[in-house]
Amino acid sequence: MTVQKKINIQNKKARFEFEILDKYVAGIQLTGTEIKSIRLSQARITESFCEFNDRGELFIVNMYIQEYMFGHQFNHNPKSERRLLMHKRELRSLKRDVEAKGNTIVPLRLFLNDKGFAKLEIALAKGKQTHDKREVLKDRDNKRDLSRIKKNFNA
Repeated sequence: MTVQKKINIQNKKARFEFEILDKYVAGIQLTGTEIKSIRLSQARITESFCEFNDRGELFIVNMYIQEYMFGHQFNHNPKSERRLLMHKRELRSLKRDVEAKGNTIVPLRLFLNDKGFAKLEIALAKGKQTHDKREVLKDRDNKRDLSRIKKNFNA
């Protein structure tokens, strides 16, 4: 039995740019050496997003998985679209929410489950306005200042 290290690749930018409405966990259909690169933490999901094709399947676009260094001619394309695996009822409800309300689907986290399968935590999200982002930054600064004051007061 081998011990796998925890893989937890996050999209911190998504929580700042979008208001998270609902979260889902989806499997990823990988080809060739992609899983080996993910196990080495050589993936990025910061600029990626999810979209439906004409057959109602959900794909992640612009996800970068670095080529596997020992793959040679059997290596994968680093920026190819990858299909997400979810239940049909979840896909239908997601598609309905995206089309009707103008929301979007963004990836939040890429991880390996207990069985070693790559999973992607995606979220139904709504874009934040500029003033909402400013409020988040103000709140963050206020919390930091308050914690400094408490630390100096208790010392």
